[in-house]
Amino acid sequence: MRLRTEVYTDLDDRLAAVDLELRAAHPGRAGGRQPVHTVYVPADRVTTRLVPTWGAAALAALRGGLPPPFAEELCEAVTGKLASEPIEDLRIDLEDGFGTRDDADEDRAVRTAGRALVNARAEGIAPPLVGIRVKSLEAATRRRAVRSLDLFLDACGGATPGFVVTLPKVSHPAQVEAMVVLCARLESAYGLPDGTLRFEIQVEVPRAVLGPDGTATVPRLVTAADGRCAGLHFGTYDYSAACGIAGPYQSMEHPAADHAKAVMQVAAAVAGVPVSDGSTNVLPVGAAPAVRAAWALHTRLVRRSLERGFYQGWDLHPAQLPTRFAATYAFFRDNAPDAARRLRAHLDQCCDGVLDEPATRRALAGFLLRGVDCGALGAEQVGFEPGELRSLTW
Repeated sequence: MRLRTEVYTDLDDRLAAVDLELRAAHPGRAGGRQPVHTVYVPADRVTTRLVPTWGAAALAALRGGLPPPFAEELCEAVTGKLASEPIEDLRIDLEDGFGTRDDADEDRAVRTAGRALVNARAEGIAPPLVGIRVKSLEAATRRRAVRSLDLFLDACGGATPGFVVTLPKVSHPAQVEAMVVLCARLESAYGLPDGTLRFEIQVEVPRAVLGPDGTATVPRLVTAADGRCAGLHFGTYDYSAACGIAGPYQSMEHPAADHAKAVMQVAAAVAGVPVSDGSTNVLPVGAAPAVRAAWALHTRLVRRSLERGFYQGWDLHPAQLPTRFAATYAFFRDNAPDAARRLRAHLDQCCDGVLDEPATRRALAGFLLRGVDCGALGAEQVGFEPGELRSLTW
């Protein structure tokens, strides 16, 4: 060796500030389970028994069995899921799904929804994860958004476990910074520990993807959240409409949507936050042919999202739940044997035809863990205990 110690020291000194910046900006993915979907329900339709009611409606829709191409053995698993946990993540909606009402109507809906959630938790029938989507912090709806969030927390007696706020139509980092300030002030007002309130950023306007100066906006939005960003969610129809796409062609799989989601995915990977695809507004209702066509579309779109690394999406109707879980379970079961084999080969340091990198090891373990968390896979199917898989994702 011919280099002197000073060379090493000089490099450390030169890169010390960058090292700190990278550690702050790239904290790594947070632990915990990511839901496979978020169910949006207008606030005035939220009742104490919302979850079992949706579960019963989904089971009724499934009465004739799973539609093609699902194997019959999936039916028992999906039926069990719909009976035990039909909604993994609920979003009480006060924005587009609720519409513009007078203040008295929205106040009443907020308070009623908050009390319903408290009662559901007391009865043990609340979803594992829950939150509220308020209106945007744009000038026209800002005061209404803040008032509704305040009223909801008051009705709930503060933030319940797993609570998250969805902030829609974000178009500028300053709006995110303002949301951070609002969260801190609400925590102070309700006696909550610092950092309790977190929020999702909805990407549904072009300016949230690309700023007027030509730079990508999404990373700036996540940074502006100062550690409170709970996820990035794509708004399919607002974004498509803003891009000038005609109604019949607005879709999760439109190239414009794919571009926006690709930018979101990179920003989310850097920051370690979850990312969610949007929804399809084609609902499985009406005559049998229309239901079958809507189920086929939903199945294809869910599978497409999963294959592209979007493990979460939105559902808007109970009859979408059978295909959400069937498509998700089929995806994990189809790919679990190969993932488990490759992970075991990597850990045993033996080559079975695929030379995987450590980063792929983490991805394989994460994939299997997601399948276990949502109920698609059991430990016997993957050959690893959940705790072991979780340790391998870091």
